[in-house]
Amino acid sequence: MSNGSANFSGYDTPLSDLESIVPVHPTAARRPDYITVQSENTVYTDDHITAKYSYRGADVIVSDGQFTVTPTVKPFELQTERKVGKTGLMMIGMGGNNGSTLCATILANMHNISWHTKDGIQQPNYIGSVLRASTVRIGTEPGSGKEVHVPISDVLPMVHPNDLVLGGWDISGAPMDKAMERACVLDYDLQRQVAPHMALLGRPLPSIYYPDFIAANQEARADNAHLDHIRSDIRRFKADNNLDRAIVFWTANTERYSDIIPVSPSTLFAVAAILEGEPFVNGAPQNTFVPGVIELAERYKSFIGGDDLKSGQTKLKSVLAEFLVNAGIKPLSIASYNHLGNNDGHNLSAEPQFKSKEISKSSVVDDMVNANRLLYKPPAPGTTGKAAKGEHPDHIVVIKYVPAVGDSKRAIDEYYSEIFCGGRQTINIFNECEDSLLATPLILDLAILTELLTRIRYRDLSTRQTEFAPLYPVLSLLSYMCKAPLVKPGTDVVNSLGRQRNALEAFLKACIGLEANGDLLLETRIW
Repeated sequence: MSNGSANFSGYDTPLSDLESIVPVHPTAARRPDYITVQSENTVYTDDHITAKYSYRGADVIVSDGQFTVTPTVKPFELQTERKVGKTGLMMIGMGGNNGSTLCATILANMHNISWHTKDGIQQPNYIGSVLRASTVRIGTEPGSGKEVHVPISDVLPMVHPNDLVLGGWDISGAPMDKAMERACVLDYDLQRQVAPHMALLGRPLPSIYYPDFIAANQEARADNAHLDHIRSDIRRFKADNNLDRAIVFWTANTERYSDIIPVSPSTLFAVAAILEGEPFVNGAPQNTFVPGVIELAERYKSFIGGDDLKSGQTKLKSVLAEFLVNAGIKPLSIASYNHLGNNDGHNLSAEPQFKSKEISKSSVVDDMVNANRLLYKPPAPGTTGKAAKGEHPDHIVVIKYVPAVGDSKRAIDEYYSEIFCGGRQTINIFNECEDSLLATPLILDLAILTELLTRIRYRDLSTRQTEFAPLYPVLSLLSYMCKAPLVKPGTDVVNSLGRQRNALEAFLKACIGLEANGDLLLETRIW
């Protein structure tokens, strides 16, 4: 079930005349650790990067309509282990659209397999990955004053996607080359060349199939039903592949919303990972983390994150809704419609499973609304339920299954807003995307970032804390990739994509002793 770490195939795939001829894409290239921060606040050793960081905030007291603001500074030390251990990715739903696509594209990148399309030669890459294909500003060049940007993956030592050891479970026992063929996501010429490599992955491990939790229309795919061996599967996978870390990732069908009893399969996988001390990430919208699961993660100091991959419509919504509200425009209604024909759409055509998705999609504008009570009336004291949100845009989400369009999802959104002096504005957006090719890079980002966060520890200098401690088990820094971010109990959820991105950048830079992005650009405002 491992993919090895060679940079060449070791044998010829059928007619692979393009193999290794096309240069490695920049998003897949390997680069040395070339960022060095020269500062008394940053110390490098062979084992660690240790940085002092001042966390600046403000305490606000409201009294009789008056705001009294007191700036605060809290000193921390952040320590990152430099060695990237051998990491496995165990996917629940390995043989599904996302799982098979992820395996095939990693193998294509690993062996640099290019393929023919109707538009010409296509090379493998990691476009769509935030960590591999986007950059962060680290400062300016003294002579020219030009900003300097580097790939996010270069800020701290991170596992390269090509080095992930692939494995996992599925309710279908189809071999991985056949699972890729069944998914109908990738171009035929790529499938043809990567199929021998996929075949070497074998079959997924038997997963858990509870018809009560995923749609009954998935029964035809289910030919495995084992529950007792999840923890031993994880241990065996780590031992067989000599792994330092195994990320357990739910990329299987959406389950119905859970009433806690009976326990859902995704919750069982989460608990198994927690007990084995391995991170668990939920890439689907169901409420996997029922009461007790977070407490268990706290007790075992195991890491968890989720929920639901944020790849298309919701990601755009978290940008556009914030733009409108920050522009002083009042969205009155947001109507979202989707149709798609892959297995995800098939599963979501069942009402209980759609309910999980609807919940995760519908809360995305809540924090933007709460931030502007000039436009939206606050809730009345003592209100509960829906009224506790106060005034809120009408928000509806529809998902339909249309087999003919396959993995090509269509999303249509209408934003209907109030503008100046009673005017109205309507924005309509039509978005067509290949669903699995947007989702797959997010799985990589979540797995890679999760592995990194397991190597970062902190020390609160304001409390004279002497030992470095691991981060809190709920990895809210994964929020940028998630529709319904899991956060520390008692804290507010941030859905704004801009704020999520800023938080991620600020944290990574803090780990090397740099301040967060300063868009003030004061040097351009003064003489």
